[in-house]
Amino acid sequence: MTAEIVGLDLDKLYAARLHAVSARPYLASALYALHIVESRRVPTMGVDRHWRCYVSPAFVLRTPVEELASALVHEVSHLLRDHHGRSDRFARQHDLTGPGERLRMNIAADAEINDDAFGDGLVPLRWAVMPATLGLPEGKLMEEYLREFRLERLPQDMAWLDCGSGADGLDREWELGPDGADGLSEQEQDAVRFRVAQGIVGRPGDTPQTWRRWAEEALHPPQPWRALLGAALRSAASAPGVGEDYTYRRPARRSAALPGVVLPSLRRSPPHVSVVIDTSGSVSDVELGSALLEVAAIIRAVGGRRDLITVFSCDAAAYIADPLCRAEGMSLMGGGGTDLRTGFAKALRTSPRPDVLVALTDGQTPWPAERPSCRTVVGLFRREHSWRRDDPDYVPDTPPTWARVVDIG
Repeated sequence: MTAEIVGLDLDKLYAARLHAVSARPYLASALYALHIVESRRVPTMGVDRHWRCYVSPAFVLRTPVEELASALVHEVSHLLRDHHGRSDRFARQHDLTGPGERLRMNIAADAEINDDAFGDGLVPLRWAVMPATLGLPEGKLMEEYLREFRLERLPQDMAWLDCGSGADGLDREWELGPDGADGLSEQEQDAVRFRVAQGIVGRPGDTPQTWRRWAEEALHPPQPWRALLGAALRSAASAPGVGEDYTYRRPARRSAALPGVVLPSLRRSPPHVSVVIDTSGSVSDVELGSALLEVAAIIRAVGGRRDLITVFSCDAAAYIADPLCRAEGMSLMGGGGTDLRTGFAKALRTSPRPDVLVALTDGQTPWPAERPSCRTVVGLFRREHSWRRDDPDYVPDTPPTWARVVDIG
């Protein structure tokens, strides 16, 4: 007697989507943008990087509507947060290959999503990976979790987890690929993210802090500043003597020519970055908010390593704003006159000394007479004109020629 082949129960799945929209109305645009694809090869439910959601009929049959709703929110969160693109970038930066590393990225992405995904109408998923599952604290990004756990520390029953290429960037055999039907173009994906971000900003009291942070960054348009900063960081990291050390974790290629001899390879560590934020009275609250968003971008530029960044707020004196560089809720001191020379001096006295020094300012400040010993990037808040109450014809000095300068905002 053959087993009856059961088709995908779309009515049940659509009921689950409606439940998810009721519980998370700010995700409605994304949930309805998903194209449902029936698949008997996917273990449960997964998404590809083209916004197709592959669903197992057997999984729908045995799973309550409430859990299906939570699973849909989980999967669409991978796509909104660009986990596939971030995984690809992390893999390139750290020379990671193979399905094992991609599984680790999937698990880290799950931990980023699940720490505040459930409750308020969404039931927890029985198979959900929480930060506590990894023995790690909540509130971190995927890249941070990747640095702090290995697969051997995980229970064996997690090996089947598979959210698709939309979670870790690795294409699956059961996916339709870029030429398949009903996928979203990159422009359409960005439009969905923009609508969701607008909905979150419009109802800030109804969303978790991690989603509010994501929305603020999604609505902050990409600036040439980001690419320039990334280039400065890469240049600093590749400078002779910066972060160099020998390690046996990856033997040198010359070892192949010497049988029985293992030679260490020369590795480089990421650069340390000091950020000096101008908090004088001439800087507006909007500009300070822009500066905090840039701090979050700097965190991503160094792979989420907050221990590599120190932030100073500076008017006529310099203060350490937050040595761990948590952009959300950071306390910035200031409000007086402007003299970024004190901020530069304090940043250069820190230990370890910075490899890159970043200044975010309106430009109304004296500048150091001598070039700092590290690479320097100056981000200028974009304005039509500068002014002072005591001098209506005031024109600020341009930044020194030794600094790389770009407008922000």
